[in-house]
Amino acid sequence: MQGWPDEDVESGATKMTGVDLDERGYPTPDAMHQALKAVLDPEIGLNIVDLGLVYAVEVEDGVAHVTMTLTTMGCPLTELLHQQCTLVLTRLPNIDDVDVEFTFTPPWTTDMMSDEAREELRAMGFNV
Repeated sequence: MQGWPDEDVESGATKMTGVDLDERGYPTPDAMHQALKAVLDPEIGLNIVDLGLVYAVEVEDGVAHVTMTLTTMGCPLTELLHQQCTLVLTRLPNIDDVDVEFTFTPPWTTDMMSDEAREELRAMGFNV
């Protein structure tokens, strides 16, 4: 995803330009995953995509639907993560709202992390 922010005159929100769009005019799943890399897990400090927390993302009728998990059950930060996902994805063209579904099936494991995330955690002293 590349581009510069562009002011949306109707809503006053800053929208990203240069985003890959599908045939319906919505951001592609890859573009939405790329945008979600701006959302950091507040406890670990790495982005939710590289941590493997995002299971699926799609858009229908201007609403982005995110299915994701958390590193631990009972995490008190679900509302914060929902807000951050909404803030990031509504900056993409033609996304008006975001629905985040938290699931624990399948349960998250460190095997779901990207190699980059694993390397960063090792550099911080974690054994992953």
